[in-house]
Amino acid sequence: MHIKNITLTTYRNYDKLSLDFDDTINVIIGENAQGKTNLMEAIYLLAFTKSHRTPRDKELIQWDEEYAKIKGTIEKKTNRFPMEIVLSKKGKKAKLNHLEQRRLSDYIGALNVVMFAPEDLNLVKGNPQIRRRFIDMEIGQIQPKYIYHLGQYQKVLRQRNHLLKDLQRRRTEDVTMLQVLTDQLVEHASIIVERRFQFLKLLREWASVIHEGISRNLEQLEIFYRPSLDVSESMDLTTIKDRYVTKFNEIETKEIERGTTLAGPHRDDLVFYVNGKDVQTYGSQGQQRTTALSLKLAEIELIHKETGEYPVLLLDDVLSELDDHRQSHLLHTIRGKVQTFVSTTSVDGLEHEALQNAELFYIEEGMRKK
Repeated sequence: MHIKNITLTTYRNYDKLSLDFDDTINVIIGENAQGKTNLMEAIYLLAFTKSHRTPRDKELIQWDEEYAKIKGTIEKKTNRFPMEIVLSKKGKKAKLNHLEQRRLSDYIGALNVVMFAPEDLNLVKGNPQIRRRFIDMEIGQIQPKYIYHLGQYQKVLRQRNHLLKDLQRRRTEDVTMLQVLTDQLVEHASIIVERRFQFLKLLREWASVIHEGISRNLEQLEIFYRPSLDVSESMDLTTIKDRYVTKFNEIETKEIERGTTLAGPHRDDLVFYVNGKDVQTYGSQGQQRTTALSLKLAEIELIHKETGEYPVLLLDDVLSELDDHRQSHLLHTIRGKVQTFVSTTSVDGLEHEALQNAELFYIEEGMRKK
């Protein structure tokens, strides 16, 4: 899978930019605040319809402009097609092969992207929300239907929390409506958790082998899902659903007292162990970084196995954050099989042989320097 070209119109600091890309390595070079990360963000947004940096689409549209547009041409083994995102004050439109897609699940997955940025090094030591977002975005790429269930879950969760707050403040006594919302929440929550277990089983297989290689066979990585109730990977969908029903019956009074939903996928977490120890609590910074790198490289292999295509890899200012050994392992792993975009402030430090024949793009003030 490759991005052949991209065109940005009134996006961030780009008035108009059109670029043709190499199928192997593309290096985006520029000082800070010149637009190199904006370009990486645009590729990410073309794949996912949302930015990895802000939830507010209006920040992506140039000041005093009505809209921002990202267009790209994607090439796979069997076909070539255009993708387009238009952001405006009225909302967002996503087109796949010139046809507007009404549902995200019909759009996401057409272009598979794995991004590795400095903030991803916080995947292990950061808060649970970062890890939940990681797993949700990756499952959504290979199972677009998951996006639908996640969206429905979040919608029902907001309604349920609002009702619980009203019950807490005695603005309503409508516990019947609470049961209706609970039933809907359980339906989507059980599917989400089952899919997360399935995905992590696959990710674990790849990540443990990769981690062992990076650590020169000195460390063994284990990944566990930490749910907010008593469910496990061995359970089928019906059993998970029954556990949710039981849990919500048990905690209903407490939820009303607190005015919020106390169980569900939005409270779950991932836990990483290296040689039997929790990496978040006891791991060194090096172990935490190796774990994060192993997860990203495992994503690449997992997506390839599930879709038959390698995803596009975005390395946004991250090479300088990795030591020589981890950097070399990363570049050696992707060499020759993954279209890669590397952003950096300088060509210094890009001596690795994998980068020697890269296409170079110098960016200054939202324009490509010739």
